[in-house]
Amino acid sequence: MTLPKKSRPQSEAAFEKAMDLMPGGVNSPARAFGAVGGTPIFIERAEGAHLFDVDGNKYLDYIGSWGPMILGHRHPTVIAALEEALSKGTSYGAPTEAESELAERIIDAVASVEMVRLVSSGTEATMSAVRLARGYTGRDVIIKFAGNYHGHVDSLLVAAGSSAATLGTPNSPGVTVGTTRDTLVLEYNDVSGLEKAFATHGDKIAGVILEPVVGNMGVVVPTQEFVTALNRLTKAHGALLICDEVMSGFRVAFGGAQQLLGLEPDLTTLGKIVGGGLPVGAYGGREEVMKHILPAGKVFQAGTLSGNPLATAAGCATLKILKEQPLYDRLEQLASRLELGLHCAAAEANIPHTIARVGSMMTLFFHGNAITSWEQASLCDTERYAQFFWGMMDRGVYLPCSQYEALFVSSAHTEDDIDRTIAASEEVLNVG
Repeated sequence: MTLPKKSRPQSEAAFEKAMDLMPGGVNSPARAFGAVGGTPIFIERAEGAHLFDVDGNKYLDYIGSWGPMILGHRHPTVIAALEEALSKGTSYGAPTEAESELAERIIDAVASVEMVRLVSSGTEATMSAVRLARGYTGRDVIIKFAGNYHGHVDSLLVAAGSSAATLGTPNSPGVTVGTTRDTLVLEYNDVSGLEKAFATHGDKIAGVILEPVVGNMGVVVPTQEFVTALNRLTKAHGALLICDEVMSGFRVAFGGAQQLLGLEPDLTTLGKIVGGGLPVGAYGGREEVMKHILPAGKVFQAGTLSGNPLATAAGCATLKILKEQPLYDRLEQLASRLELGLHCAAAEANIPHTIARVGSMMTLFFHGNAITSWEQASLCDTERYAQFFWGMMDRGVYLPCSQYEALFVSSAHTEDDIDRTIAASEEVLNVG
């Protein structure tokens, strides 16, 4: 059976022009389709669960701007909040009551958070949280885990290490050895490696940062043994536990992944959903720790557009809906329906695979075994994923353009949307 190909000449022309204006033709590498080949699709508009490209093609969207659009695109309540805020101005460089409202909503939702600082991106949130951990403890070493992404922070752009807890080396030009020499890289879910790191470096470790539900090597879930070890070892050694919930925050549960898993972080970083689709980030935690930030304390962090009135308006509207409407049960039903359908399609086609899902985050891995670490994830059949991606695109289903990114279900998706996606996957996988 020959796959139908959608025509995308305007996207191709737009990308050719963009290549002359921006490095690689994009403003973020994830948009470049480097992992699947071909030309990126240029989007003209979005509505509900759909994207529309510049060629007039319509796609079911399972990226949701890489996570923020849990309510779907152009939710009327969020749009109304933005319109009201826009009528008053776009940026003041001075405090607003909306900033306090968003902070209050975050504190109300996330049990471990007692105070919040708003910033403008997830990267800024993780960078600031790491600095605060070092400033609060007076220590230098940070532990991170291979395959976990925490934004383009110099000290966290470190090559995958081993459970021997070797000191990290930079994996991006422009990141100096000096900025990563105090970063230890361990395997995710490796309790023994974590224990050894604390046994060797315990009095030097300022904090441990992790994605409590990983979304940046595909969806990977921590074991209960790993969660217990994280809580126990950080407390025993006076290090801070930092949950990077930029992706999982308000996505897998209203209180975040830490609520589901029993993690007890000292600091939490947020982004994506917390801004309702606008550029925003936040970090928060115990009051004792947060009061070390300037001007209450001496740890410096500032931002001209932090607490931007448009972003806070969209964030407040989104979090209000998530608290007051029973969306999470519906998201679970839709996502579990999709999970089962994708599994059956791959199994019928006799394709080695495994599916990892937490709530409305999911990854179909083209690998026969459960994925618990980057070492395992790196063995996936990425060529097969690329074929699957384009087959689904040609059937009007927009999936992540990498085997190692999560897909997201939104409350705007319907059961018919899910069933259509499953039917498309059956066609594509049986062709392959």
